[in-house]
Amino acid sequence: MLRKIFFPLLLGIVGCGVLVALGVWQVQRLAWKSAILDQISATIVAPPVTLPADADPVADEYLPVTVSGQITGQPLSVLVSTAENGAGYRTITGFRTDDGGDIVADLGFLSLDDRGAALPVGPVTLTGNLLWPDEVDDWTPEPDAATGIWFARDLPAMAAALNAEPVLVVARQIDPAGPTQPMPVGVDGIPNDHLGYAITWFMLAIGWALMTGLLIHRTTRKDA
Repeated sequence: MLRKIFFPLLLGIVGCGVLVALGVWQVQRLAWKSAILDQISATIVAPPVTLPADADPVADEYLPVTVSGQITGQPLSVLVSTAENGAGYRTITGFRTDDGGDIVADLGFLSLDDRGAALPVGPVTLTGNLLWPDEVDDWTPEPDAATGIWFARDLPAMAAALNAEPVLVVARQIDPAGPTQPMPVGVDGIPNDHLGYAITWFMLAIGWALMTGLLIHRTTRKDA
């Protein structure tokens, strides 16, 4: 009897062990990712500083800054949809700082009907966070040349179109305020699916154990 159930029992133990180990690994990953998100959240709301002279995409990601200057160039419109306001556009512009540097500014949301509304003219102060978004993939359409609509924030391409450095300030406050509604940086858009993965692995382990028990039960009943 033991010899006949040895292989399914061994298979069940090994399979359950592997699946449980994968679930535990995802729980550990959940703790790791949660700590990173907490750190990012703390960085986002820290007191703003002046714009670094040579902003680094790794060291300065999410850095809160305050920068003064003027909006320049024809704004670029990125098609978006939000739960609060529905479909509309992110408004991306060039921004010439008081020290003469040209960067890129994300001024926030405009509804479909408000596209093209006049932006603030003259001295403007932006308070927000530095961001190097990674939104472009193989499925992202090219910008529509006829309408000037973009489908993702492609910072290098947008910076080139605006004759600016590829440094993006995502505004959370604009002084004086304009027609746009700021869409500040947050952690909501950063995926953290490890809990779901862990539950999936643990459920598979339970299913594997049940199937192993059923197989052993059928084997012993057949012998009986």
